[in-house]
Amino acid sequence: MTHSKELLQYTGNLKLLFAEDHQELRESTVEILKNFFKTIDAVDDGDKALALYKNSIYDIVLTDIRMPNMDGVELAQKLYEINPQQSIIILSAHDESKYLIPLINMGVSHFIKKPIDYQELIAVLLKVSKKLLNTPRSLQPAPHIINLDKNHRYDRENKLLLEGEESIYLTKYEIIFLDILTSQSGKIFPNEDIVNYYLSQEESIDAQNIRKLVSKLRKKVPADSIESVYGVGYRVVANS
Repeated sequence: MTHSKELLQYTGNLKLLFAEDHQELRESTVEILKNFFKTIDAVDDGDKALALYKNSIYDIVLTDIRMPNMDGVELAQKLYEINPQQSIIILSAHDESKYLIPLINMGVSHFIKKPIDYQELIAVLLKVSKKLLNTPRSLQPAPHIINLDKNHRYDRENKLLLEGEESIYLTKYEIIFLDILTSQSGKIFPNEDIVNYYLSQEESIDAQNIRKLVSKLRKKVPADSIESVYGVGYRVVANS
């Protein structure tokens, strides 16, 4: 296939999430793309895709529009709430043009018409993968392990705070807080963004309870690793 060799140069370490309810199409597409990506997770609806996304980091999301339980439009919206820089490619049938404007307004810029032309898909994947490679590191998905100091680290994929080899217990709310702050280490997250992130995880918190949560969390992490910026928000100061 055209671009296949070049695509391999960019995707060997990337993870792809694929949501498509048509089993035969899903399986045949995975069979082709598994030759290019380090990991491909494939599901048959948006709900399952979102559940996987909340527990892992994906470089590219490829999704159909019309699926049971949660369609591709709603899925894209929820993914952008979690990570506004997420690379999303939409599969669309000829009669689904009414969905395209909302997706474009969200920021989706890559669409593949069904039936899939796999040369076109590979060309789009190449374009997206090149952009990922050339995106400043601060805008890319966070690394799997965040070193807080020489002895403490946060494992984003497994939701573990580790001191040496010992795991330190975290509540669900503490995990959510560390997830957003470690998504871009050093970036200051305003209280409003933190509140919205909790809502995207189907939880709620306000500014007063954020302060209480931070006070308790600071007893578990290195003293200077969570910095509060008065009147603005919070950030993680990771020591790599």
